[in-house]
Amino acid sequence: MGYAQELNRNMSRFSNFAISFTIISILSGCLTLYSYGLSHGGPPTMIWGWVLVGGLVMFAGLSMAEICSAYPTAGGLYYWAAKLAPGKSGPIWSWFAGWFNLLGQVAVTAGITFGCGYSVAAFLQLLTGHSAWTSAGHVVAITGILLFLQGLINTFGVSVVSLFNKVSVWWHLFGVAVIVVLLYVAPSSHSHQSMSFVFGSAGWHAFSGLSGFSAPFYVFLLGLLVAQYTFTGYDASAHVTEETHNAAISGPKGIVSSIWVSWVAGFILLVGVSAAIPHVFPFSLAGTTYTNYASVPGAFGGAPWVMIFEHATGRVMGELLVLVVIGAQFFCGIASVTANSRMIYAFSRDGAVPFSDFFHHVSKRSHVPVHSAWFGAVGAFILSASYLKSAVAYAAVTSVAVIGLYVAYLIPVFLRRINAAAFVPGPWKLGKWGPFINWVAIIWVAFICVLFMLPTASPINFADFNFTPVAVAVVLGFAGIWYAVSARKWFKGPKIQGTAEELAAIEHELSI
Repeated sequence: MGYAQELNRNMSRFSNFAISFTIISILSGCLTLYSYGLSHGGPPTMIWGWVLVGGLVMFAGLSMAEICSAYPTAGGLYYWAAKLAPGKSGPIWSWFAGWFNLLGQVAVTAGITFGCGYSVAAFLQLLTGHSAWTSAGHVVAITGILLFLQGLINTFGVSVVSLFNKVSVWWHLFGVAVIVVLLYVAPSSHSHQSMSFVFGSAGWHAFSGLSGFSAPFYVFLLGLLVAQYTFTGYDASAHVTEETHNAAISGPKGIVSSIWVSWVAGFILLVGVSAAIPHVFPFSLAGTTYTNYASVPGAFGGAPWVMIFEHATGRVMGELLVLVVIGAQFFCGIASVTANSRMIYAFSRDGAVPFSDFFHHVSKRSHVPVHSAWFGAVGAFILSASYLKSAVAYAAVTSVAVIGLYVAYLIPVFLRRINAAAFVPGPWKLGKWGPFINWVAIIWVAFICVLFMLPTASPINFADFNFTPVAVAVVLGFAGIWYAVSARKWFKGPKIQGTAEELAAIEHELSI
């Protein structure tokens, strides 16, 4: 495809699946937004929303997988857009697909590691009984430390990251199984919620009104963010195809497998945690008294699942389960920094990022784009720091991640449909069902892009304002103005690095 093999091709099919599954991370997305879900419809919204969104995300994943099979490159989405755009419009489609992808990648890394930081803070509060641990300053500081560690791990080479991802798969699957089983069988005075509470009207009414909106259907739609945010990041399988054996098959299978395995495991997790919510009030835990369901979403600084774990299983076992979740979230952050760095590396390779020569650099020692890894980590910390000013910043960051990534996901799918003649399928293809699957995905993404820019709490004030439209507008304006003023004169989309002889020389230099 015109690129030198600068990255080590050491990843197996399982490793390719593992990185996307790790970034989806049901123990990260489902739990770190659990408080948001309780405030927007409660358990029924989260569980039925999970079923609905998971099915629709599968359409998006299948659509992306088919294109990934035809173009298995680290650039992924923006490369696909350039190749599938009609006429001479390739550069502008590629430019905006790349910038939306970059926005989404940085935002999702921020959301993942900020969630891990919150979990660490909640664990320290549980351990010490001091609520100050979940203050904004402490959470942001912990997030900074975690991002530093994740960036450091990503400097050691793809084999180290691949090992973490393999461990992460089993950590997630066994972790979910252990959590759900213990929540059901733990020897305590705790009794479980009814089926109506978990799936129906009892659960809905228990948390109704917490968002401030009186329109039930609107609240249900807002609650879909829990599932939609969790089902992000599976484009990682595409971004590491240049490091994967048999990439034209392994990449698409990694995308699809990561979605359906997460779909099943996430449903089990949400049902298990929701059934363990306390139903006898008041009760006290770690020095705090909870008097009704309205107090549950804010428990432990917005990590109510920590309270649920301890209430259901006892203090020691609850603390161990929290550590299982923290481990999963940390693995998820490592994988997200990896995917982020590969996208930035590829975009820089084609000159589309400021200081592209610096961010395109590949370490001769580890054969990884170290500078790009730190770009993603630092950018994620800057987004995370916005929590110091606004308590709803985390929900806004997750919305930005969803919109940025899904716009980038579906630009090439849309182009593939309006310019079908330009697409030559790879070995993994959808066949006659392709058009139906593609259009369902396109319509759903257009809908959620509008939905997650709408107000999430009422009455609307600065503290509860949804800053998602502002963040998206800033990046869109930056990319648009830069393209109009300058980039349109020199950015031609993915560019050939050289002749076959020149590419061989680049590869030889790296090999020694």
